[in-house]
Amino acid sequence: MTGAHAVTTRVAPYRWLCLGIGIVGFLLDLVVKNVVIANLDPQHPISLLGGLVTLQLIRNPGAAFSMGEDFTVVLTIIAIAALIAVLALIVPRLRHVGWAVTIGCLLAGIAGNLTDRLFRDPGPFRGHVVDFIQLPNFAIFNVADMFITAAAVIGIWLSMVTQVSFNGTRLKEPVEASDV
Repeated sequence: MTGAHAVTTRVAPYRWLCLGIGIVGFLLDLVVKNVVIANLDPQHPISLLGGLVTLQLIRNPGAAFSMGEDFTVVLTIIAIAALIAVLALIVPRLRHVGWAVTIGCLLAGIAGNLTDRLFRDPGPFRGHVVDFIQLPNFAIFNVADMFITAAAVIGIWLSMVTQVSFNGTRLKEPVEASDV
């Protein structure tokens, strides 16, 4: 194969993997949030694993750690821009399985929390994100946040340790023992 068809054949599996992870992660976040809303009373948190994990339903108008609670509309616009940018600028360039997984996780997280901001109370662009997983001395978070965190961790690993770019090329040539 030569030309555009060869490139399309090589790129397509990474795009599909990325989008598949994004869709499955988004649906998982949506289903879990709906189950939590239907079954968890905000006034009666559930302690699990000897208090290591607490299921505590809250509605968060802000970003991580409830920062920016007065800027929900701005956070929503930023999330829309981020989702569009990732889909338009990064997904088409994917040529590495690790980055496909990373960006798929990022898409799942962005879409999950963005859906809350667009469709949950108190209204469009002002919706509060459903958070429910609490660890000791840490913020309360959700499944979408876990996907975003996973994307950050994997992305740092790919960038700094394996030093590979979205398109599968090395960011920096490894130093060989004979070159030292």
